[in-house]
Amino acid sequence: MKAQICKRQAVCSSLPKYRYIVLLLAVFVLILILIMKDNMDTLELLWHFICLMHLCQHVSFFQIKLNSKIFTPSVSPVSYTDHGFCTFLPLSPRDALEEKYILKSIAWPETPPLTSPFPQNKTSDPAHSIFTIVSGRGGGQWHVGDKLEVMVKMYDSQRNPKKYGGDVLLARLHNPALGAGVAGQVKDHLNGSYSAVFSLLWEGSAQVEVTLVHPSEAVTVLRRLTREQPDRIYFKSQFRSGSATEITTCNVCLRPTQQPMCNYTDLHTGDLWFCYKPKKLSCDARISHSKGGFNQNISAMERKLFQSGINMKVSILASGPANITVLPKNKGQSQVSSSSMESGPSGYYYQGVWRALDGTTVSQFNTSSAITQCLKGKVVHLYGDSTIRQWFEYLNTALPDLKEFILQNSKQVGPFMTLDYANNILVTYRCHGPPIRFSNVPTSELRYIANELDNVVGGRNTIVVLGIWSHLSTFPVEVYIRRLQGIRRAVVRLLSRAPSTLVVIRTANPKALMLYETLTNSDWYSLQRDKVLRAIFKGLNVHLVDAWEMVVAHNLPHSLHPQPPIIKNMINVLLSYICPKKGA
Repeated sequence: MKAQICKRQAVCSSLPKYRYIVLLLAVFVLILILIMKDNMDTLELLWHFICLMHLCQHVSFFQIKLNSKIFTPSVSPVSYTDHGFCTFLPLSPRDALEEKYILKSIAWPETPPLTSPFPQNKTSDPAHSIFTIVSGRGGGQWHVGDKLEVMVKMYDSQRNPKKYGGDVLLARLHNPALGAGVAGQVKDHLNGSYSAVFSLLWEGSAQVEVTLVHPSEAVTVLRRLTREQPDRIYFKSQFRSGSATEITTCNVCLRPTQQPMCNYTDLHTGDLWFCYKPKKLSCDARISHSKGGFNQNISAMERKLFQSGINMKVSILASGPANITVLPKNKGQSQVSSSSMESGPSGYYYQGVWRALDGTTVSQFNTSSAITQCLKGKVVHLYGDSTIRQWFEYLNTALPDLKEFILQNSKQVGPFMTLDYANNILVTYRCHGPPIRFSNVPTSELRYIANELDNVVGGRNTIVVLGIWSHLSTFPVEVYIRRLQGIRRAVVRLLSRAPSTLVVIRTANPKALMLYETLTNSDWYSLQRDKVLRAIFKGLNVHLVDAWEMVVAHNLPHSLHPQPPIIKNMINVLLSYICPKKGA
């Protein structure tokens, strides 16, 4: 038996060297089995801890029998995740296990397959669906600090109740006259019904709004696109040598052809990037990057699932009253707060001002002098997409003494730097590395955030702001997970060498949806990435600006680039992190 095991594991020569470690480890494992025999996740985590200690190759022949089932680790340290032609490099055991749990935590309910012809009248129809306010205590009284529950029932256009879940819903409670609003927490009951729960945070009238973003059948299409067409947005690179130039297609996921590929995978971060090799020029001759175009490859039947005003971003009507009256807080009732990202809303609007519920006092920086005073002596580095560039543009406009130095010609790409010499304020912006849907980016400016963070000295007067989500929406979510894992490692290194550095992360946000925007950057894609980002950075000494809830809760229409009142509130949250109110 021992000979067979050693032959299979090819470790006979090294096993004696570790026999005492293996023996002690085996005893430890057996004790844990007796204590936690029903906790498979804990045992799996233990396994990967063993692997991190470089011992799994010596003990992998241990088969742990639990309840007549053989337990073996479900994540291999040398496994590859494969999505057709989109293949990824292996992760470390720790990152692979984290990826597995994140994928499990964001798993969307199964959605129906689309047979052809698919009966269009069987899809979720907001015109016939309803929501109902659940009665409050005492037959209909609500007080500040209570929870309001709303039940949503989905029907198709033939008024038949839906029997399965998977619809994408957003909910908010608001009062336009008070400038008040809060996002609701939606739960899918997997049978065509949903519940939305709201925290009651102001006195007076409060109106419920439930929006169908996508019917579950549309999610089937979005899933298929990610699986079959992760390259539907493609990119181009120009190659030049002397007077000779060529342009080829590039992407994270590049379809194999007879044409050789140039591999531009970053050696430090591991982020993948490939281009088809030019016919005459070498891979070293690449000089620029740009968005190439979009292949819109969906059927006419599928196209009907993405109709604005019909089944996409449409309000669902109430079966009764949509408003309630909120009474003052009862004596002794606890204050509403949010100590974690999953326990309720992160904040709400009142009189148009965002109020955080995580203990942060959001101050109002309404004048240039107030912003200047806060940023005096500070260096602010902003890294990310155009939603982070909005913040740079806001600060650049709000601070009249900032002098902008345009380091490149493109107003879209950057990099940008502004300096207020008198007040010793430096603000910079740099876009994140590919995939980035900007036009004509010099390859020398294609910088991955993780690499940039490794060049930041840091310290108590340094603020780092990160925002990356929109440009990675068309790819398998594993691409996003791995990008954030690399950024997190760089953040950990930064905080290790300069613990007083302030790191702030902007989350994703919902946007206006037409067909193109939906197929490339649907709110469903953004919601998945929003959950991933929160999971990756949970427990780390970083601060979040909850752009998702700040857009959902506001009365203004959803937009990829939120309108100025929302951006002002976001900047106030950022500045409140930089300059916390004394005594808060």
